[in-house]
Amino acid sequence: MGCADRGGSAVPRRHWQVRSSKLPYWTRTHAPVGIQLAVALDRFGHHGNGVCLNRSMLLWGISKGTMVNYTNRVMTAIECCLKNEISWPNRLERTRIASVFAAGGFPGCIGLVDGTTIRLSQRPAEDGETYFDRKGDYSINAQIISDDWKRIIYFFTGMPGSYHDVTCLCQSSLWKRMHSQQQHLLFDRGQYLLGDSGYTSGERLVAAFRNAGGDKDKTDFNTCIAHVRIANEHCIGILKSRWHSLKEVRTQLKNRAENQYLVRWVRCCILLHNFLNRRRDDWTEADGPIEVEVEPEVQIPDPPTPPLDERAMIARGRRRRLEVQSECLAYMRNGNGH
Repeated sequence: MGCADRGGSAVPRRHWQVRSSKLPYWTRTHAPVGIQLAVALDRFGHHGNGVCLNRSMLLWGISKGTMVNYTNRVMTAIECCLKNEISWPNRLERTRIASVFAAGGFPGCIGLVDGTTIRLSQRPAEDGETYFDRKGDYSINAQIISDDWKRIIYFFTGMPGSYHDVTCLCQSSLWKRMHSQQQHLLFDRGQYLLGDSGYTSGERLVAAFRNAGGDKDKTDFNTCIAHVRIANEHCIGILKSRWHSLKEVRTQLKNRAENQYLVRWVRCCILLHNFLNRRRDDWTEADGPIEVEVEPEVQIPDPPTPPLDERAMIARGRRRRLEVQSECLAYMRNGNGH
């Protein structure tokens, strides 16, 4: 890592120091960067008792405060040095991604969106009931958008786990830009994201049908989306399999600052995920199984009647989905794809 935070300023790694209360400040020595990095990665890569400060203290032979300082410095260094690892694809990259997804019947798709939850070990102190999700855990929601290489190009997290995926996505800066005059900076003509039936279709987001019923066209279209979207589920599975702390965070959210710290923790894990992904450090069977989340069967209630302007947007989204559906099924029934 090239830099870290000490006293609020970025400094070269050679100036990182071990804060030992047993020595006067003029005799304190530098801590090896490898040790600080190893301590932080060890905490990122474990969950439950594995990330407990007592366990890490015995393993590394350092105090709890020193271990927290190491982790904070490495997190600052990751955010400083790897900040460009999470970026929206430019025009050339979008064209390449769309050409890959075209083989699955979606020539305009440039990303896959899905939601996941990050479990908390304790009930948050404020409004704890809102964090109680449908799986019976306290958690926060995370919206993940990935490309064909399982690289995460956007994420939004921090909202309570009981919130619906589409509710969380609508609060993100991406959603606001998607429905503003800046959308041409994110999408070219005919480009969109693919999501499951938990999302609402729009001009830039095509979602699966909620109730296909006995309609063969809707069923076939949902199947095509599922075949393509499995890449996003694998991406989330690899992220959590590599950085186990995202399976359960041992913390109690007591205030806004701790929530923001948790968001930083998630961001660092995603930055490291993309860093390894870009260097083709692929997850293999030798590294362990990819744990793909199985969503419980829940009945999604019909949303309340939206205002007129929102109803017009939903109508345009449905027309857009029908266009994509027609294009996809025509491609598949001509002997292409799955």
